[in-house]
Amino acid sequence: MIAIIKYNAGNIRSVQNAVTRLGYDSVITDDIDEIQNASKVIFPGVGEASSAMAYLREKGLDIVLVSLQQPVLGICLGLQLMCASSEEGDTQCLGIFDAVTKQFPPLKKVPHMGWNNFSKLENVPLLEGISLSDDVYYVHGYYATTSDATIAFCNYIKEFSAVMQKDNFYAMQFHPEKSADIGEKLLQNFLEI
Repeated sequence: MIAIIKYNAGNIRSVQNAVTRLGYDSVITDDIDEIQNASKVIFPGVGEASSAMAYLREKGLDIVLVSLQQPVLGICLGLQLMCASSEEGDTQCLGIFDAVTKQFPPLKKVPHMGWNNFSKLENVPLLEGISLSDDVYYVHGYYATTSDATIAFCNYIKEFSAVMQKDNFYAMQFHPEKSADIGEKLLQNFLEI
């Protein structure tokens, strides 16, 4: 069973629908036992960092998330909350990745919304079958700085982390559930880890 974490962030049903299309059973939950016993955990989200972290702390999910041993995938806000901190609401985050989330400077249209490709990719199982020319769908006004955990890079105003990985923790800034065949391939790669 795939656990999709419920924490007052949007876009959760879209992620569940994508997982179902790939043939996997999932549950949307904030129950600690269900999350700990899941084969994989997806931490999606569209929302605001400080209120999302407040909900995670209130439910004890901040402690649970960092202790998980199974594969965990953060999506969009999920990636940002897996970083050390966020400029959005001056928020201390989970600290899984040694990166910080910053607001895009208003040098171009912000939020970064639409299709964009990768500027660099590492050769890792999560990115198998993905190329630099592949486009994925973004909607974000904040970005994670690059770090040792960055395995795919994107450029919009500046270079940022498109995909991150550290141990059993994975994250994507874009929305794989809205990224057509490429997004489906990325979700499939994660679900097969």
